Amino acid sequence: MILVIAEQRDGVLNKASWEAIVAAQQTGQVVQVAVAGAALDAVAAELAVAEVAAVLTVEHASLEVYTPDGFVAVLAEVVTSTEPSLVFLPHTYQTREFAPRLAARLGRSLITDCVAVKTRGDRMAFVRPMFQGKFVADVAPIGPSPHFVSFQIGAFRPDSLNRGPATAEVRSQPVALESGMIRQTAEPPFQEAKQAVDLTQAERIVAVGRGIKGQEHIALVEKLAASLGAEVAASRPICDSGWLPMDRQVGSSGQTVAPKLYLALGISGAIQHLVGMKGARTIVAVNKDADAPIFEVADLGIVADLFEVVPALISALEADA
Repeated sequence: MILVIAEQRDGVLNKASWEAIVAAQQTGQVVQVAVAGAALDAVAAELAVAEVAAVLTVEHASLEVYTPDGFVAVLAEVVTSTEPSLVFLPHTYQTREFAPRLAARLGRSLITDCVAVKTRGDRMAFVRPMFQGKFVADVAPIGPSPHFVSFQIGAFRPDSLNRGPATAEVRSQPVALESGMIRQTAEPPFQEAKQAVDLTQAERIVAVGRGIKGQEHIALVEKLAASLGAEVAASRPICDSGWLPMDRQVGSSGQTVAPKLYLALGISGAIQHLVGMKGARTIVAVNKDADAPIFEVADLGIVADLFEVVPALISALEADA
């Protein structure tokens, strides 16, 4: 059995949880989902549409606000009592904080930031990028189960989720959590700035690269994004130049995204950028260089000057509005 630890905050499910469930379903094993927090009825009902054996709610007043201490304490109990062979998690900021501690608490291995699952004989291996995405490695865990595995956002598509013929059973998972077990004082979630955006939740993204030539042309990209109802993103050179804030960067040193539409304008497609957006459902690239690497992953490629294409797109969208 595979146990997926879903993530929620203030009653809102992180959509990356669906990707971890899809990864578990594709192994062909029985899947259970656990979610921790307080007042979880709505989140549990949302998760129960998936084809899983059960949804386990881990509720406690002290879990209303996330703390690593609290989550490690209760999830260690859940893992021990359910005895899964594997524990899958989405590779989010929250998971990066508590998952290593949880695995260490139980004396088990942890493989992070995986993008695929492979079967080698009677063993399962997990594919993860290395050296900023230049190589991938097949990592097969050793030692006693359960092994912990986190999956990179965008590695699996939420729309590949298998839905059950009926809603899954929702069970409350009893845990013992005393106030003295939580040593940390929770503070509001960190944001770099007021305009900070979580691009991982965006359904449409318009991303810009060095082909935009100057900061004064960013407004053109923002206008197209507004017409599409999309978020604006950028490759690293744009953010390093200060033309857009760092929270808009997509790539190995920025955010990893998997929107329904990713429109890349003037982005050549260096591997460091591709690893951050290749999980998008539809990738449209506009670049003057027909040999640009971005076209290797694009579903639709337009070899043209973005300063000709973007105004035409805006005009067409405004005409349809």
